[in-house]
Amino acid sequence: MKKLFLFALAAIFLASCNSNKTENSADNIAGNDSTEQIGKFQVYDLDGFKLHVYNSNDDMNDASFIVEGDKALVVMEYPLFKDNAVEFSNYIEALNKPTVTDITDYHLGGSGKLPITMPEGMPAFIKGHVYDGMMKGFAEAFGDAMVELPEQETIEVPFGKTQQWAGVDFHFEPGASSDFPAASIIIGNQVYYTHWAPAEMHMSPLQITNAAAVDAELAEAKKSLASGCRYFIGGHGGLAGKKQVEFKIDYLTKVKQLLSANADSDKFSKALMEAYPDLLGDAEALAQALYSKK
Repeated sequence: MKKLFLFALAAIFLASCNSNKTENSADNIAGNDSTEQIGKFQVYDLDGFKLHVYNSNDDMNDASFIVEGDKALVVMEYPLFKDNAVEFSNYIEALNKPTVTDITDYHLGGSGKLPITMPEGMPAFIKGHVYDGMMKGFAEAFGDAMVELPEQETIEVPFGKTQQWAGVDFHFEPGASSDFPAASIIIGNQVYYTHWAPAEMHMSPLQITNAAAVDAELAEAKKSLASGCRYFIGGHGGLAGKKQVEFKIDYLTKVKQLLSANADSDKFSKALMEAYPDLLGDAEALAQALYSKK
């Protein structure tokens, strides 16, 4: 029964990511696009480093990142699918700088023999039955299209600590409490990484699973906005700006109000869609997740 549940969880994850598959629009962001056959790279010049964002266009709307310092690179959330991993690897090679480490915050991908860094709690979580069950579900769905996952030992960074790689500071903090062990990582005091990038759309029922998750994500969004960072990135959704974080705060505040005012999921979803009539995403799926736990 547990195996079936985990496979079902993976299937729900895929369906949710496909239904929410859209590119975040961060207003007034001038990234340099490069033409790619599979995914899309964008490059952002920041104070002291460059941020390369790779939107994979895969079935899970995954995003990967490269932080480029003067003499070295740090990669984050290496792609899970072979075609994307090859494209990402070729792009890294063209930068002609050594890669110091691969930060895996939640998405273990095809980074080969690169040194791997994870936030506190992630190495144990990856070895646990929930993560293993999801990966087996993905393997059943996608088969040979997926990479071989790396098995080397990892460096585990405690929350509250700052590491410097490639001349750039990476500060590790707990992410939303509902999303443990995924961390929030502040990069060079300018970029705020979370598991899910903020977006102007209905939130996924995998990210907001109950009322407690609404509070947790709201607190995390407020914390990210107060960080003073310029950009906000995530393993799902790529890159966003302050406008998307502000929308997320307003949206979750409205969700809290509607949860208190509506007795069932049908009334809640109708009220949420009336509040946001043109918003992409699946309000009914979110409602079902929230009210199934009430």
